[in-house]
Order: sequence, then structure tokens, then C-alpha cells
Amino acid sequence: MAYKMPTQKYSGKILEVTVGSDLKLGGESVLPFYSFDGNIGNKPAIGMEIWDIFPESWPAAALNVFKDVADDPLKWAAYCVENYKPDFICIKFEGASPDGLNRSVEECAEIAKKLADNLTVPLVIAGCQDNDKNAKLFTKVAEALTNKNYAFLSAIEANYKEVAAAVGLAYGNIVVAESSVDLNLAKQLNILITQLGVKPDKMLMNPGCAAVGYGFEYVITTLDRIKLAALEQNDETLQMPIISPVSFEAWKVKESVVTQEDIPEWGPQEERGIAMEISSAVGVLAAGANAVILRHPRSVEVIRNFITEMTE
Repeated sequence: MAYKMPTQKYSGKILEVTVGSDLKLGGESVLPFYSFDGNIGNKPAIGMEIWDIFPESWPAAALNVFKDVADDPLKWAAYCVENYKPDFICIKFEGASPDGLNRSVEECAEIAKKLADNLTVPLVIAGCQDNDKNAKLFTKVAEALTNKNYAFLSAIEANYKEVAAAVGLAYGNIVVAESSVDLNLAKQLNILITQLGVKPDKMLMNPGCAAVGYGFEYVITTLDRIKLAALEQNDETLQMPIISPVSFEAWKVKESVVTQEDIPEWGPQEERGIAMEISSAVGVLAAGANAVILRHPRSVEVIRNFITEMTE
């Protein structure tokens, strides 16, 4: 009698969400990359992070690749798209921070509009470290990008009403719900946003992210539990695709920041930063992330090969 491999069937399915005009995320009805069990949905997407200002705080290992274009977000984005073929560009408006340049939301909206008009890939919009400024920023940028179906990272508990109402309801874009590495917090925020009237297929989740070794096990177990609840328990409040801003975390930890001159035994800084970004991205993808945001071209190349090997 021929051996027949058993398969695990689930009652739930992750929603398919389209970012921009044709970048589809989610759609799987099995655990990540479990093609032997059923439909794994759309391939996870890779985005590249850029800033609206020259990123002086970036480690040289990440900045050197872009130093000739990093003073102009449009040139920077075009350079990434042309040379590294990301699925989307994540523009982080660090220049809007009240503790820094304090760029006006009108200026930020103008930059976002230029990017949208000139790029062939969709945008993910990220703010600064000030939640109050982000609410105003997302509202103005969403207005400039009306019905573009771009994702805004993120609506949090402190500002979700303003962000969700503007991004998801008034201006036809996608709300990313960001919580702090806890299934119940993710579930609660998703419920609150949908109660405002935002449709689940116009939402993504960011349940928290970290670099390997920095609370990473909590991130992984949270993603695992979210996916299991969505698939096994058919919990509709947790069936939105997940986006993980890996680069935001991987390039700020000690292993990525410390130079070889400071700690020679650690080896080249660039190799450490890339290794941190790649290992963090592989971990969240294996646990259920449907999209990752990366910074270094080498990381993009390795993660793209990883996704291809796991899905084809």
C-alpha cells in the first residue's frame, strides 16, 4: 500500500489584501511555507526602507551603499527600484520628528506625492517617533495619496481613531494596526479599528518586531499564536496579513552599530549588520510575516532567494 502523507487542514484563512494596484499579500490557508498541507497564498513581499532626510544616524555599513542618493528620497527610491527590485518602498518620515527637523506635514505629503507619481511600486508610509505628529502626518499624506491603496505604518492604541478614520475611511488607503508583541493586544486593536468602519481587507497587522536576541522569541511566539488562532480557530479578528519592519530594529542594536575598531574580535560591522537583518527576517517570515521591510541590498538578495526556495 502506497504511503500517503497526512495533511493538516484548517477552517480559517488569511485575508488577501492588495497594496497599491497589484501587490497581493496573504491568502494562505496553512502555516507559513507549509505547501505540503495546502495553499500557501501569495509569496511574502520585500520592501526597502528609505528616509525623507539624509540618514546620518544609520551605521556606515548600511549607509555607504546609498550615500550618493540618500539626500533625495526620490533619487533614493528610484535607485532601489532600479537596482534591487523590491516589491514596495517604505518611506520613513524621520524628518517630521519635533525633536529633529520638524518638517511640516505638508512637506511630507508633497514628498509622498512625488514618490507615488514617479515609482512603479507601491508605498508603505512610516512616521517618526512622535505619535501626535504621526496622526497629523498620516492624515495629510493619506489625503495626498487618496485611493492609492498604500499602507500606513502604523495606527497604534494612542492614535488609531484619527489614523484609521483618515487613512482607511476618508482617503481609501490601508491601515496597519501596530501592537506590542501580544496576541490579545493585536486582537483588541483590530476590533477597535474595524468597529470604526475600516474593512478587514483594508488592514494589515504589525504585532511588533525585534532583532534576533532582543526579545525575538516573544515576537516569534506571538506571530505563531496569531497565525494558529486565525487558521485553526478561524478567528476573523486576526486574519489580516502581517508586515514586519525588520530594518527598523535590526540596524539599531549593538551588534549592528559597534564598529570593528571598537570591538575587533566581532569582525566587520557590515557583515554583522547584514547577518542580523537576514536572520531576523527569516525568523519572522517562518513565523508568519507576509511582508518584511529591509535596508541592505545584500539582505534583500538573500531573503528573496530564501522566499523563492521555500515557495517554488
